[in-house]
Amino acid sequence: MLGRLSLFLACLAFAGPASASDSVTVERLCELVTTAAQQQPSAQSAAPIELATADGGVARVTLRPPSSGWRMAIAQVEDLQGRPALQARIMPPCKLVEARRLQRDTTGAVTAVEILESDLATVRNREPVNPPVPELATGNARVRLAHVDTGVNYLLPDVRERLASDASGRLLGYDFWDDDDRPFDIDPRRNIFLPLHHGTTVFSVLARESGDEPIAVYRFPAPDMCRFADLVSHMAALGVRVVNMSMGSFDPADWDCFAGAAAKHPDMLFVVSAGNDGRNLDQAPVYPAALPLENMVTVTSSDDFGRIGRGSNVGAGTVDIMVPAERVGVFDHRGVRDETGGTSYAAPRVAGLAMRFLAANPEASTADIIAFLVSRTRPASGAPLVHGWIPDPSDDFGF
Repeated sequence: MLGRLSLFLACLAFAGPASASDSVTVERLCELVTTAAQQQPSAQSAAPIELATADGGVARVTLRPPSSGWRMAIAQVEDLQGRPALQARIMPPCKLVEARRLQRDTTGAVTAVEILESDLATVRNREPVNPPVPELATGNARVRLAHVDTGVNYLLPDVRERLASDASGRLLGYDFWDDDDRPFDIDPRRNIFLPLHHGTTVFSVLARESGDEPIAVYRFPAPDMCRFADLVSHMAALGVRVVNMSMGSFDPADWDCFAGAAAKHPDMLFVVSAGNDGRNLDQAPVYPAALPLENMVTVTSSDDFGRIGRGSNVGAGTVDIMVPAERVGVFDHRGVRDETGGTSYAAPRVAGLAMRFLAANPEASTADIIAFLVSRTRPASGAPLVHGWIPDPSDDFGF
């Protein structure tokens, strides 16, 4: 559980988009850290220490390590509706490392995360959470390639130019997490103040490897995984043939509805990542990678010489193909270009190859696409796989 440094907000009154930290000073925070440290010896665990604020609100303090010798204090304050409002990190004796504040609209939905300066009032940077989709160039209502992940940052020009759209310039895809038409890249499950952004980075690989094919984008239904059935139906209605899914979990029940829906659409090829848990999926499955679907290909990562990537999952009966993806050029949700690696980036390399083959062979069936992918493999030494290794999925050999 993420720790939070205790804030005494003398007169905290947070309503609507008003700031939750207008009356907070670093000195006041530090006084409360001291109070939390005094209470910590009686605590039975490292869980946050809950303190009441002067206005009846709640502040929670976590000390790391949980003792009077703490080296980092993390604080969260809730507004009067019990919603997260502000989080700060402080090092001893009283040094503010970072403070973040949530902005909400009149309905209470979070619209932005603000990074604050040390005065806890000046906004250094503002990260949007669910911005409107900008106007897109007109496109075709039929689309063959889809990306299912945590969404994409469609504010970036490099993303926007590859998005599939209809004749009115409306983005094709959907946010099945928030149930709206804004599949923006954000995963707040671990920490709403420091959300993860996975989808844009994966998208950058898929966009580069799939030629000039427009891409429909989806944010997966994390709160209700059975909505994957609706997501698959939505893609089918658009005519999607190739789907990249760099995701997974250990609970097979998460994927029951996806598996049922995918099996009903054999004309759709699902390319999924094997995962980075250092395990053999034949013995210790990860899903959906280990699902026995005939229209699914599971992909793992190697280095440029065909050696299995560090932590990349394998399986002679479950993991189909390996491609080089330990040092892949990407851009992230900020638009910053870098290199990264792992099976999340191996999958879009294969999905891109499948899409290029389909573009050159538009009448190809799912079985034809899979047969082509298998024809491109060669034996992989030291990595138990169903088929083998594709040394360079970026070339167009064979079509």
